[in-house]
Amino acid sequence: MPPPPSFSVRLVAARALAPSVRELTFEREDGPLEFAPGQWVNLRVPVGGREEKRSYSIASPPEPGARFSLAVTRVDGGAVSQALHELAVGAQLTAEGPAGFFTRAADAGHPSLLVATGTGLSPLRSMLLAAVAAGAREPLWVVLGVRHEEDALYEDELRALAARSPNVRALITLSRPRRAAEHVGYVQQHVPALLTELAQLGEPPHVYICGLERMVKAVRDVARNQLGLPRQRVHSERFD
Repeated sequence: MPPPPSFSVRLVAARALAPSVRELTFEREDGPLEFAPGQWVNLRVPVGGREEKRSYSIASPPEPGARFSLAVTRVDGGAVSQALHELAVGAQLTAEGPAGFFTRAADAGHPSLLVATGTGLSPLRSMLLAAVAAGAREPLWVVLGVRHEEDALYEDELRALAARSPNVRALITLSRPRRAAEHVGYVQQHVPALLTELAQLGEPPHVYICGLERMVKAVRDVARNQLGLPRQRVHSERFD
C-alpha cells in the first residue's frame, strides 16, 4: 500500500487536560481532513536538528473543516513529547495520514463498551462523539482508567454527555486514588460486570479497547475467554 499523504498543519489551540497531558488542536492548511473515528496521524517534529515522527490517535470526531485534536502525554526523557508540550500556537508541522483500522462507524448501531487507560481514550472519544452527533441511540458506555483524580482527561465532558444522553454511561476508575472514590481499581476489574449488563439489554455488545499492551491483553482475555464474546466483536489497539 502507498504511504499515507503528508500535509502541513498549524497549531491553532492548546490546553492542559491533565498534569502530563496536553491537547493540541491543529488545522490542515490545504483543505479538510477526512478520517474515520478511531484513526491516527503521524506528526513530524523537529528535535535537536533532526525530524522525528510519532503517531497520535485523533481525539476529535470527524467534522466539516480542517481541524483535529490530539492528546499528547509528556514522557520523562521524551524529547518529542516535550517539544509538543512546548509548541506555540501558530507553529507549523508536517503531518501524515490518516491511517489505522481501529475504527467504529458513527452509524454502527451496535451496543459498545469503550475501554481505555490514559490517552488511550483519544480514539474512543472520537468514536463516542461521532456516534452521539449522528443521533445514536444504542448503549455507548465508557470506562476510563487512570492513576489519580487529576489524570482523568475529558472527565467533565464525559460526565456531562452521560447526564444528557440516556444511552451514554461514563465510569472513571482510579488505580491510586488520593481520597475516597466511587470506582477504584484497574479497568479490567470492572469490565465483566459492565459487559454482562450490556449483553442483557439485547444485542451482544462490541468492546473497543485502547491503551498499554498489558491492559489491552487483560481486557481482551476477559471479553473473549471469560465472557465468550466472539473475536469479531472485540477490537483493540495498543500504544506500546
